[in-house]
Amino acid sequence: MAQNRVKDNRAWIGVLPVLLIVAFSGVIPLMTVVNYSVQDILDFNTRFFVGLEWYRETLDDPRFVDAFLRQIGFSAAVLIVEIPLGIIVARGMPTDGLRASLLLVLLATPLLIPWNVVGAIWQIYARPDIGLLGVTLNELGIAFNYTSEPLHAWLTLLAMDIWHWTSLVALLAFAGLTSVPAACYQAAELDGASKWQVFRFVELPRLKGVLVIAVLLRLMDSFMIYTEPFVLTGGGPGNTTTFLSQYLATMAVGQFDLGPAAAFSIIYFLFILLFSWLFYTSVMRDEDRS
Repeated sequence: MAQNRVKDNRAWIGVLPVLLIVAFSGVIPLMTVVNYSVQDILDFNTRFFVGLEWYRETLDDPRFVDAFLRQIGFSAAVLIVEIPLGIIVARGMPTDGLRASLLLVLLATPLLIPWNVVGAIWQIYARPDIGLLGVTLNELGIAFNYTSEPLHAWLTLLAMDIWHWTSLVALLAFAGLTSVPAACYQAAELDGASKWQVFRFVELPRLKGVLVIAVLLRLMDSFMIYTEPFVLTGGGPGNTTTFLSQYLATMAVGQFDLGPAAAFSIIYFLFILLFSWLFYTSVMRDEDRS
């Protein structure tokens, strides 16, 4: 027993460098932001304690509420489209051979493109005067202009995000599908199961773990989206594509309101944490019941 305790203590010593790195890169900056969120900072040497004033002001700000609702709508739309589409793409892919390798490389290509480049690509691609997509739609009789029409701007943003990130869902789903034993498919074929029954009772249970990861990654990333809409639309037309991250950046960098921006970022962080926790616990609760 004494030897086991010594080994456990040594294991903690081995983990200590990782804990220190996490504390330095995550906890310490977070505590700095918490400290700023309860102060009115006039300059680097003049500041006053204001308690929860910035938190109340942020939650009462109609611009914050509008940006939050836009963020919810964007994240919901992204998940509704990308998760089923990624599964469909993964199910249609070959599982071995040269074709499978080539398709995996092509599928991963959008994920290798930097976010600001993605925004620039779609900014040019969707332009109504010289962009291939914009010009084609206008030639077909559709008066498309994402710089002046809010609906067009939203559809362009969604199309850009779907193009960029559906590959991630497809790759995760493909990894889950390749783990399904061939015997399961053979048994389903002998039982005369339809394609939907094979997916529902054979593949979907095996995909549950990777789909939870995919939803969590896409939920958190869509809630933190900044670069792509900033490059593509700049938050316009008007404020129709201004999300929480853009509003926060304007407040912190553009207006240099460090106190309100710090309170905003804490609320922002707690919302992402809450949504991720609610989704994860609900899925895990259903799995425990089953």
